[in-house]
Amino acid sequence: MTTTATATLFAIRRFDARDTGAVVALWQQAFPEYREVTKPQRNPHLSIANKLATQPELFFVAMLDERVVGTVMGGYDGHRGWLYSLAVDESLRRHGIGSRLVSHVEDALTALGCPKLNLQVLSAKSDVRAFYEALGYRADAVVSFGKRLGELADSTPV
Repeated sequence: MTTTATATLFAIRRFDARDTGAVVALWQQAFPEYREVTKPQRNPHLSIANKLATQPELFFVAMLDERVVGTVMGGYDGHRGWLYSLAVDESLRRHGIGSRLVSHVEDALTALGCPKLNLQVLSAKSDVRAFYEALGYRADAVVSFGKRLGELADSTPV
């Protein structure tokens, strides 16, 4: 399938609970860390449940022939937005799906009045950093800190 054909054939819509199995499978393909049972903070089912409890209207899937082929989640706290869980099926990368998902969540956040969108990429993933740089994102001169809370407080960072 050509890039143009794929770009015109897929559609983006809000996540539906019936998409859960397909999204978990996609995330486990795209994010190997989601397959690590020793890291409960990387549980895709928990990520989905948490997103459905907080701004579910900012959780989108890309569909091709009734199949989930991409995801993206956004968040907005009134100060700045965040982009999470951008994933595209490995067999369909470089067809414009990821770029369109990013644009879709940017549009949704802009409509909410969001003035700035942030995202985090693991430093070892140079290909992912290059993707976002090609879309106009730049590294901010900040250091990202994290602290696990609640049940995950004693787990290892990251």
